[in-house]
Amino acid sequence: MEEILKIQDITKKYQAKNGEIIAIEKIQFGVKPGEFISIIGPSGCGKSTLLSIIAGLEPKTTGKILLEGEEITNISPKIGYMLQKDSLLEWRTIYQNVIFGLEVKHMKDKENEEYVLNLLKKYKLYEFKDKYPNQLSGGMRQRVALIRTLAIKPKILLLDEAFSALDYQTRIMVTNDIFHILKNEKITVLMVTHDISEAISMADRVIVLSQRPAKIQNIHTIDFEMETRTPINCRNSPKFSKYFNDLWKELEVKDEE
Repeated sequence: MEEILKIQDITKKYQAKNGEIIAIEKIQFGVKPGEFISIIGPSGCGKSTLLSIIAGLEPKTTGKILLEGEEITNISPKIGYMLQKDSLLEWRTIYQNVIFGLEVKHMKDKENEEYVLNLLKKYKLYEFKDKYPNQLSGGMRQRVALIRTLAIKPKILLLDEAFSALDYQTRIMVTNDIFHILKNEKITVLMVTHDISEAISMADRVIVLSQRPAKIQNIHTIDFEMETRTPINCRNSPKFSKYFNDLWKELEVKDEE
């Protein structure tokens, strides 16, 4: 299957008072349509920087990013981005929040509004469309934020520690919900997380980055051999602990070096 996204030799350098700092060095990988990729690595290694570069929010020093065969150098409407905070506008209703991106990008028309309403119905938020964000739980707010991102119909979704602000129990339930939505809508995902369990339970592959300057240390294929896969099912699988131990040892070794 042809890759929808290609990251080719991405390097990021900063100029500091005491000289040049290399944050990311020659990162290269591809992503297939519908694939879910998790990116983990030591704290401060440059995971979020890499995601910001792919999103077009931060310039790269060298390398190329190809989306559907075309090089992208700035913010692309084909790429959606979700951060740790849901950033919902408290003075707007849930419906007004989910169409906000459409308004900003001048994409608000009957077809796209119908698409948003269908998403709200499909994922059990329609009855809350006239409520305000402070009337929703943390998990529901994250679902609203996701639907707002999906409203612009991105080809790629970037998740940057998108669930880390939630408490443990809510986080597990929300990742289960969001995984279902993303797979159902056939969205290709790149997710940065510091949580090894989260990375394993959601991803088709896990990319392990080294200490700064970040390089790809390893890429692990995750296969639970399940007919119906969910993050919760994966956590209960006998294979889960093997994947977790392998990744933990790899990160532990890198942290000690």
